Amino acid sequence: MRRRVGFRLRLFAALALMAMVAATAVAFPAPTASAATGGATGFATQNGGTTGGAGGQTVRATTGTAIHAALCGRASSSTPITIQVEGTINHGNTSKVSGGSCNTAAGVIELKQISNVTLVGVGNGAVFDQLGIHVRESSNIIIQNVTVRNVKKSGSPTSNGGDAIGMENNVRNVWVDHVTLEASGGESEGYDGLFDLKNNTRYVTLSYSVLRNSGRGGLVGSSESDTSNGFITYHHNLYENIDSRAPLLRGGIGHMYNNHYLRVNDSGINSRAGARARVDNNYFEDSKDVLGTFYTNEAGYWQVNGNVFDNVRWSSPGNQNNPAGPNPQSNTSVSIPYAHSLDGANCVPSVVRDTAGANKGNRVSDGNCVPQNPDPTDPPDNPDPPDPTDPPGGTNLSLTADADGSSKASGTSYGNVRDGDMNTYWSPTGSTGAISIKWPSATGVSAVTIREASGATGVIGNWRVVNADTGSVLATGNGAGTIRFASTSVRKITFEITSANGTPRVAEYETYA
Repeated sequence: MRRRVGFRLRLFAALALMAMVAATAVAFPAPTASAATGGATGFATQNGGTTGGAGGQTVRATTGTAIHAALCGRASSSTPITIQVEGTINHGNTSKVSGGSCNTAAGVIELKQISNVTLVGVGNGAVFDQLGIHVRESSNIIIQNVTVRNVKKSGSPTSNGGDAIGMENNVRNVWVDHVTLEASGGESEGYDGLFDLKNNTRYVTLSYSVLRNSGRGGLVGSSESDTSNGFITYHHNLYENIDSRAPLLRGGIGHMYNNHYLRVNDSGINSRAGARARVDNNYFEDSKDVLGTFYTNEAGYWQVNGNVFDNVRWSSPGNQNNPAGPNPQSNTSVSIPYAHSLDGANCVPSVVRDTAGANKGNRVSDGNCVPQNPDPTDPPDNPDPPDPTDPPGGTNLSLTADADGSSKASGTSYGNVRDGDMNTYWSPTGSTGAISIKWPSATGVSAVTIREASGATGVIGNWRVVNADTGSVLATGNGAGTIRFASTSVRKITFEITSANGTPRVAEYETYA
């Protein structure tokens, strides 16, 4: 007996067969001049391309609150930023943070009304546990190398309407790559979709990812009238132990190639309400009704090429049930505006096994059924920040500057942070406060190093580096060390501690050109 999740969706009653439609050509918007940028593939390369936070600062976050703080600490909602995430992000460490460059909420990672952001797992990995990622009214977003699991819409705790990753309301250009999205049941157990796109979401790619153990893989369009979405690519993904929606496509265009569908229990690619799916070189295995129009009499269409159907079961056609098999034939024609290489369908299970999901080293296929590591000659898209124990080269500009701050504890001095002596230090009167370095005339600064006094290392929590002349935030992060940012001309630069595990002791606040 095949293993199945215990929450199978009930099939709708089948009545009469829908008439096959005539072949219809699909017109795409003209491709933009820009090619794939930042590693993006598929439709995410169109409409100007998807580069995320390329060219902006890189910060590290180990909590959901720190992710929100990084977004809110930018100069504007479109200032590029790469947020490197490590550790477990959950309800207990994800709070709302306010600011002019963000719109966040507690209990969900909120990428709302922003642009030019990369969220990438690094180090030992990033797990969003029972906590969804919500993209809303945003553009040019990259989400890479993270695991999102067990997000619920009912029961406790709830997050993101039950979606692991959800996008809605005028979203443009999102690349989701090498992620693992998983649940532990279906709607009756409190879960919803793993990857849902709604209300005018366009130019999205989901690549080299794993979606498993869920009643619903994902949808494009929340209802038969929500047909404003489209231009979505799904490639080199594993759909495993999914009941339905792999994906459900309402209106718009979808391109599914080189995916491995393993134990899709009720229905797979559900093209309906005028949707048009291009289905190339996929491997469908031990599954049922992997392509067609299901649970509606509003027809969708498909073009099929080079797919393998291995132990696929097909139901009988009827009203609200139009499977494409047992011998799937194209009933439309869909042109694809971007370059892509197709692996042969027979090798898709092995290629996807070796490349798809988080913590796979971002391996990809070379288009000839051979997994490859990222090109070592290419600069990394998201390099680790410099070792905090390595200060920048050059002269410590603080040694000839002055200092002030928000408060100072008894026995400490502002000047202690610029005297070159690790035995003296400044502390605020509580666990938070600010210390500043200042000069009589504008001075170029591109890095600072914060050194904690002996016996107080690891006390500093979240912080911001602020251009005190303008109030703009130059960098945000967590813990002491070296902080780099775009070179800025300042007369006063402030290190503001916003959280700490006790009373901070800053021995040296070094500044470098």
